[in-house]
Amino acid sequence: MTDTADRATTDDPVEEVKSWLAENWDPDLTVGEWWERLGESGWAVPTWPVEWYGKGLSRAEGVRVQQAIIDFGALPAPGGLGLMLAGPTIIVHGTEEQKKRYLRDIVTGKKAWCQLFSEPGAGSDLAGLNTRAVKDGDEWVVNGQKVWTSGGHVADLGMLIARTDPDKPKHAGITYFAIDMKQPGIEVVPLREMTGRALFNEVFLTDARVPDDAIIGGRGNGWRVANTTLMFERASLGAGGGTAAASMASPGTIAGDLDKRAGDFVATGGRRGGGGGTLFGASAKALTALAKRNGKIADPTVRQKLMKLHTLGEVAKFNNMRLKAAAAVGKDIPGLPNIAKLLMSDTVRLSRDLGLEITGAYGTLHAYDGESRKQLDEATGMPELAGVTEMALFAQAPPIYGGTDQIQRNIIGERVLGLPKEPGPDKNTPFKDLPKNG
Repeated sequence: MTDTADRATTDDPVEEVKSWLAENWDPDLTVGEWWERLGESGWAVPTWPVEWYGKGLSRAEGVRVQQAIIDFGALPAPGGLGLMLAGPTIIVHGTEEQKKRYLRDIVTGKKAWCQLFSEPGAGSDLAGLNTRAVKDGDEWVVNGQKVWTSGGHVADLGMLIARTDPDKPKHAGITYFAIDMKQPGIEVVPLREMTGRALFNEVFLTDARVPDDAIIGGRGNGWRVANTTLMFERASLGAGGGTAAASMASPGTIAGDLDKRAGDFVATGGRRGGGGGTLFGASAKALTALAKRNGKIADPTVRQKLMKLHTLGEVAKFNNMRLKAAAAVGKDIPGLPNIAKLLMSDTVRLSRDLGLEITGAYGTLHAYDGESRKQLDEATGMPELAGVTEMALFAQAPPIYGGTDQIQRNIIGERVLGLPKEPGPDKNTPFKDLPKNG
């Protein structure tokens, strides 16, 4: 790790990162070389603690820094679940040795991660999982099946929760592991979506092994650790949350991007003044520009929906500011990550409907690969169309993944408002005696 004594930030971290980029960004570096430079500087994940490759900035400041890196025309930090979920969880629950083992490879993009949580019979009822881990000397032998595993096909490591004690209540007998995905006994099968992509996977674990020292948070404490991961997931996916997942290059040893030229992954080819963006999860600004080009900006219903989309974005921003202010005085706002997740679902649905309204009949056309996108662009003269239709097809997913909207409402009702829980088995019932899902 680099010396952190000189990492004190100025009053404006955006100006500081711009100055650092002017001295350090080199588009002719490989992706791996650039990410190592960025990661060790503290600017890859500036919201992390200073002692663990960060700058100690607030989440809102971190989002501003990410945008400044993109606007400068440099390659952003390695995206994916390592920075979004695994790293923050390890910072909270990992031992000092585990932080040294895993965090540097995350911020420098050397290792990619996936999340092995959901199962065919344990989605919304995640604690009902059946994947088993049985102790064998200094290792655990894992058998089971996971599903909806984003990026599993290019992951070096996985955040795995497995049942290690079926004689305990279902929430108490779970352990959280960091498992090597590149081993015999782990099979990853892509799941094709209606967008034409395969972002999710099924993962089959057959006598896969994970060492005892890869347990995060202690044996039997997996549910508590998993909830930390889910908290970071909901905050990252929630409206206004910002994310480190914007990089066009993929981290890890499997994707094959680390040895490629860094400048080839930014819109300007490595020159300053880049930026860019996509209509995928479109902002009010992007859809307003599209409405102007399509002659729909004068339509009063379109204008009203654009204003509503802008308002939702501002509400999300103010919620982040509220959370920052509360954290600054040692307080919290219970349920805010869940509210942010619900707000994100509303925003995505509105973006979907508004995008299709603006594009009109063209919105019935969709391209499923790069070649057909070129043909669609030529036929319609509307290069934004592929982004609009992909957003429309994908919009059904965010209200489901990361915990369904219904689950978010249950959490707010029961844990925040104190409403009574739904009837069910006693919470102390051993897992082996519970009715099984699926």
